[in-house]
Amino acid sequence: MTGDNSFITASKPSDGTVRASRPAAACNGHVTTHNGAGKAIPPPSTAKPTYHMNGITNGTASKAAETRPFYQRVLALVEELELPCAVQHERDSRPPLLRFHQPSELAQLLPMQLGEPVASEDELLQLCRRAAELSVRTDDVRFRNQLFGGMDKYGLAGALLTECLNTSQYTYEVSPVFTLCEAELLAKVRRIIGWSSGDGIFAAGGSMSNQYALAMARYNRHPEVKTQGMFGAKPMVVFTSVDSHYSIMKAANWHGFGSDNVVQVGTDSLGRMRPDLLLEAVQRVLAEGREPLFVNATCGTTVLGAYDPVPAIADICQQYGLWLHVDACWGGAAMLSRRWRHLLTGVERADSVAWNPHKMLGAPQQCALIVTRHEGLMHHCNSAKATYLFQQDKFYDVSYDTGDKSIQCGRKVDAFKLWVMWKAHGDAGLERIIDTTFAASRFCAAEVARRPGFRPVLPSNDSQCANVSFWYVPEALRGQEETEEWWQRLNQVAPRIKEGMMRSGSLMVSYQPLPSKRFHNFFRLVFTGAPQPSEQDVTEALDEIARIAEGL
Repeated sequence: MTGDNSFITASKPSDGTVRASRPAAACNGHVTTHNGAGKAIPPPSTAKPTYHMNGITNGTASKAAETRPFYQRVLALVEELELPCAVQHERDSRPPLLRFHQPSELAQLLPMQLGEPVASEDELLQLCRRAAELSVRTDDVRFRNQLFGGMDKYGLAGALLTECLNTSQYTYEVSPVFTLCEAELLAKVRRIIGWSSGDGIFAAGGSMSNQYALAMARYNRHPEVKTQGMFGAKPMVVFTSVDSHYSIMKAANWHGFGSDNVVQVGTDSLGRMRPDLLLEAVQRVLAEGREPLFVNATCGTTVLGAYDPVPAIADICQQYGLWLHVDACWGGAAMLSRRWRHLLTGVERADSVAWNPHKMLGAPQQCALIVTRHEGLMHHCNSAKATYLFQQDKFYDVSYDTGDKSIQCGRKVDAFKLWVMWKAHGDAGLERIIDTTFAASRFCAAEVARRPGFRPVLPSNDSQCANVSFWYVPEALRGQEETEEWWQRLNQVAPRIKEGMMRSGSLMVSYQPLPSKRFHNFFRLVFTGAPQPSEQDVTEALDEIARIAEGL
């Protein structure tokens, strides 16, 4: 493991100042607090609504600020609540990561019923405040629960602009700038992969990107399926690792392959697909009279962060004429780093690649793309030629009308926020974000390996993505024979620690078992590029896990 700590950053502004979060104002003297945080959550007004033809009134005692459009007042609230987190607070003054309530309790704190309008925009603003204060602060460095975190500030700016412009990205005529931005980004990613041509699209998440890949693979092999369906066709088979994302199974279901025609291939000690087992599976499927079609290689598995050995998998795909898709939704960001690109060696041999910049890179959700080296295939696969939208006699180049290659009609603009980020940071800046993130995960892995009570799940973290997986063994369980009963007791530790951290609002780290390896519940601490993690953030997270565990 590397000892490079160059990623360490200050945990507060360079001028040494720290701003405490401002408390919410009380309403009629009533406030609701949780976990001793002292945050004011005013109850909704009980005043009768006043109806006007143009909607909600502002009440009779409006202040100057209340004459602003409502969305501007919400933006001011966002700034007041420091969303996303604009500063790093001292440990004792920062607000809780969340204020957890059971669903029935939450429904009382934030009235969910719909029907009559609220009495005023003031009351509506208070409801918005309450919704924000009762939500999880994913922008906080203590949020390590999912494969995403905070937002890049430039990406947020791009997202705000596209929301205000409120267009749909299916034709050049309604989305001219964003069409060109999307095309440039897709071409840039293809060049990074190593392709000189091809196609692609921004999709509604990584699961949808994997759907696109499977549809293209089937059309590429059997274009008649588009018109004739799969009736009477030989069963087509999908291969993926036992630790891959569940969206592959869902894609096979949606596309009519059936889950019985998804072969889950075993993995090695680090969670990487074993090419020898893949080869055996392909040969077995052929012997059974079924048709091998599609191999999904994962670069950055969800739990362990494993990178499947793409070159060896590509050899098998080439030998048997199989479509090779690389699900790099999580680990694909390593392509941007000269230091870590080797983790995706061989990706240029794939037929399609999925990547989610909203994960490690910190683009605002959602920001996901699918690219293929087969130019024109995506359009032929998905085109329906709607004459009311994709007229061929328009006065501009209709090849820029990208909607016909999408399986959506209306499609949000997801490319521009990444385009703004890339313009702001440049290639070198994005590379620094990735290098810093990987360095943080390596530092964390080293800390886990040396700390009492922490036990790494994997023998090495060097071949993995920015995931660090470990068990925490409380002192009461140390030094004992590790029988099945002992493991069952340890299996209860992670869920109870998770409950403790969520009730206190001090941390969020996910846990899970891994049935393929017969692993009992363990923690998966993940690192993303926004906000940038520091050495102090890492040590405080591990300290908090140990503190909660010993207090059980």
